[in-house]
Amino acid sequence: MGNSLRLFTGQPAKSQYFYFMSDIAVITISFNNLADLQRTCASVDSQSVKPEAHWIINGSTSDEIAGWLAATPQPAYRKWINERDKGIADAFNKGIRHAAQPVLHLLNSGDCYASADVLEAVTAFLLQHPHAQWISGNIAITRAGKPVVVGKPFDRSKLYRGMRSVSHPTWFVKKAVYERVGGFNGAYRIAMDYDMMCRIADEPYAYLDKLIVQFDDTGISSAQYLPSLKENKRVYTMHFGPSLLLEIWQLRLKLLHYLLQTAFGKWLFHLKKKAGMENW
Repeated sequence: MGNSLRLFTGQPAKSQYFYFMSDIAVITISFNNLADLQRTCASVDSQSVKPEAHWIINGSTSDEIAGWLAATPQPAYRKWINERDKGIADAFNKGIRHAAQPVLHLLNSGDCYASADVLEAVTAFLLQHPHAQWISGNIAITRAGKPVVVGKPFDRSKLYRGMRSVSHPTWFVKKAVYERVGGFNGAYRIAMDYDMMCRIADEPYAYLDKLIVQFDDTGISSAQYLPSLKENKRVYTMHFGPSLLLEIWQLRLKLLHYLLQTAFGKWLFHLKKKAGMENW
């Protein structure tokens, strides 16, 4: 990263903002969910080190989000595009194209930074690991009705396992990586992030052992878990060919999915969490 911390003042509308900035652009895609977007924006604005840019890619069918953005004083780093898109991948790519900063974070509408020092910690970590082209960290999610924190270092040899502990909302990726490998593939409705992980698997990587994001569990990948497994299999096979390990792992995930819908399964997971094994 270049000039990693800069003092900046802006005076949008009737408010004045005074803050330190990073060389990070945050990209938030939104669709007819103003309350979710407002929570996400508030978490960005609460950061001790602000992003250089926060792009809102609004593909909504209503004017509610566009109206709020226009009528509400926004920090100078917030920018937005109000136009229909062709889906999640297209919205991601639109944000990536418009962001000029060297490091990009895709923070979906509804997801929030877990603490006020996330961007500060990421900025310092990237300065300490200049070789890293992408990083990931930890995420707070809900499993079996219980809040848990999960996150592990990326391991290329375990790509057949999908994205279970290398969660896309925790990635910070250098824009140069997207320029090398291309944008998100619109052929995938759910697994476009897993496809991207397969494509950047050989890029230099580093793991930040910090809670990055509080995840909104109402998104498409959570609501359509079994279809997402099917699409993950399609992605993996396209990149690496058929895999017995993949078949076994996906069978395990399907069985666990059904088990966790039962009282017995939730009780077992509670025991697992008490033993500190929820990240296994």
